[in-house]
Amino acid sequence: MANPNAQSVLITGCSSGIGHATAKALRDAGYRVFATARKTEDAARLSTEGFESLRLDLADSRSIAEAVGEILERTGGRLYGLFNNGGYGQPGAVEDLSRDVLRAQFETNVFGAHELNTRVIPVMRTQGYGRIVQNSSVLGLIALPFRGAYTASKYALEGLYDTLRLELAGSGIHACLIEPGPVATRFRANSYGAYLGTIDPEASVHRSTYETLVARLTREGAAAPFTVDPDAVARKVLRALQSPRPKPRYYVTVPAYAFAALKRLLPGRALDRVLLQVGAFERGRS
Repeated sequence: MANPNAQSVLITGCSSGIGHATAKALRDAGYRVFATARKTEDAARLSTEGFESLRLDLADSRSIAEAVGEILERTGGRLYGLFNNGGYGQPGAVEDLSRDVLRAQFETNVFGAHELNTRVIPVMRTQGYGRIVQNSSVLGLIALPFRGAYTASKYALEGLYDTLRLELAGSGIHACLIEPGPVATRFRANSYGAYLGTIDPEASVHRSTYETLVARLTREGAAAPFTVDPDAVARKVLRALQSPRPKPRYYVTVPAYAFAALKRLLPGRALDRVLLQVGAFERGRS
């Protein structure tokens, strides 16, 4: 049973993967965890696991308002932390992305996260403290082929959080970014589902590339090199919540550290050559 006096943390996207692992890690660390999920059945399953769970769909403003309202009612109007983890990856070449597809990616990954922030920041300002942690990606630092929609959404979040961090200076509220590389989750399977409903490979000049893309997204086992378990991300989230002076960014996995360094050190064309080689290597493994 949740300790009503413990520091409360709201987490989005807890149905599996990083969100689920982080919810368990924070609960074990003594936090009062509100584990939310987009689907009602997933929220119900989380409740059977002992979490205080609610439905929260980042693409649905009403569900955001209802979930935050219910949580604040249960906590007496206080909230220590938010881990914005919910989101998905839309595959496809940039030239094959319709306006509606790109908008849907931003509705969940950017606009929903932003709306949730705007609802919890006033609460944190009133109490004089708080932590807002955003799950970004190594693709918020660099770009790879056929991930344009997802990369654009993460680049947007990076800009929003860099600005938010400056605007919150001196308020007692800290905004941090988590930068994972490859993590063993359902991300590929969910991306494949998004691909099926939005990309027409037969009408694209990239048709042959899409064949290898589908093979990669549907391949069982054989994770990408340097893949880590979701618990590795959970540990960085816990550090961001507990540190007296949290870092602006927490990197997870060797590729995240490496690409962050390469972006600082390499000229643009040299970095492009590296990224093209990475993309070719991925397609060769499919």
